[in-house]
Amino acid sequence: MKTLLRPAVSLFVLLTAVTGIAYPLAVTGIAKLAFPEAAEGSLIVHDGKVVGSRLIGQNFTDPKYFWGRPSATGPMPYNASASGGSNQGPLNPALVDAVKGRIDTLKAADPTNPLPIPADLVNASASGLDPHISPAAADYQIARVARLRQLPPTAVQALVSQHTEGRQWGVFGEPRVNVLQLNIALDSLR
Repeated sequence: MKTLLRPAVSLFVLLTAVTGIAYPLAVTGIAKLAFPEAAEGSLIVHDGKVVGSRLIGQNFTDPKYFWGRPSATGPMPYNASASGGSNQGPLNPALVDAVKGRIDTLKAADPTNPLPIPADLVNASASGLDPHISPAAADYQIARVARLRQLPPTAVQALVSQHTEGRQWGVFGEPRVNVLQLNIALDSLR
């Protein structure tokens, strides 16, 4: 029995050291050298304080801010430990009710807005953590935000344009606006 147990325990200890300690340390070290911002969580620092991550949305409900995509995470919105979609199909009454409720909330916040409501303002993303909205979703909210902040709509539109990111490498994905970064810039307008 000793002849079988000793090599098994030795191999277990060796593989634990290699795969559980050495490999993670090496990968983390390389990542910190090659991609320091991403390795630290793509954190957003404002006035010397970490206010969030470029990769995880935040729940803005005050009408003077731009609102992000709805989050399907529970028990609170944008809960990174509960990442995932609602898994509700298009015929599920709960999804239909949720979308109707989101439409009602958007219309109540800006009843005179004639623009069609973009889908990303009423449908949650697959992760429930999406920090971005489409430029159309940002445009839909410009009049409300400008009115409540007593700013000219052109100034708010310029801010949205400055914070619109293009396709990755000019090819992948769609243009997008990071809601947290846009709202930080909006608060900086005085």
